[in-house]
Amino acid sequence: MSTAPQKGTVYLVGAGPGDPDLLTLRAARLLATADLVLYDDLVSPEVLALCGPHTERASVGKRCGRARITQDGIHALLIDAAHRGLSVVRLKSGDPLIFGRAAEELEALRTAGIPVEIVPGISAVFAAGAAVQVPLTDRNTASKLILVAGHPASHKTPPSSRNPADPEAESLLWTGPLPADATLAIYMPGRSAAAIAEELRRSGAPEDLPCIAISQVATPRQHIAAARLANFAGIELGLTPVLILAGYAMGALLPEN
Repeated sequence: MSTAPQKGTVYLVGAGPGDPDLLTLRAARLLATADLVLYDDLVSPEVLALCGPHTERASVGKRCGRARITQDGIHALLIDAAHRGLSVVRLKSGDPLIFGRAAEELEALRTAGIPVEIVPGISAVFAAGAAVQVPLTDRNTASKLILVAGHPASHKTPPSSRNPADPEAESLLWTGPLPADATLAIYMPGRSAAAIAEELRRSGAPEDLPCIAISQVATPRQHIAAARLANFAGIELGLTPVLILAGYAMGALLPEN
């Protein structure tokens, strides 16, 4: 593997949770030397500051849930830049292979015959565990770690169309009961703690389940709030991006403990 970015190659790079010290060396070197960086809005300004003085930067992310460019438009930009002989970094918050739409970009680039390299990053769930200093798995309380996206997939029933009295109605987070020995990490949970609390209840989560909301993890703006499910609806989620951890392994953070 060459240490310098190759012309005509696209690099799917994980920006990590926000702290530039948590980048891989490979990611930092690519940012400093690539010709073009196409980045998501959740990438922190501290990480973007590592781009080289001659590196062109362009945002291709979302703001308030509205995309300034379509996914197909991103594919076109990546392919065009690579065909022009540029070295291109596609910079994604966290790890590019976790809820980063990497599959679509990889398919488009491979179809176009563009060389691709993936540079992993620290996903928010691991940065969150480190921030609260609580293991995500524990031999006594959590033998499973489950990662889910809090926003509904296109094939699922939107909350406004579901009958809350129907016990068979599908949860947006989980189908069937949530395992008692799991830590659940909810990415992109939305802005309503009450809605997430209700989804957890629909998944069979008990009222004493510890829940933690971590906002802008691994940045100077980090905010942490913890409560049991019974009181989770009333907490302040903080500014995006937000990650929620739910599970008995998180119990050490609750005030009564």
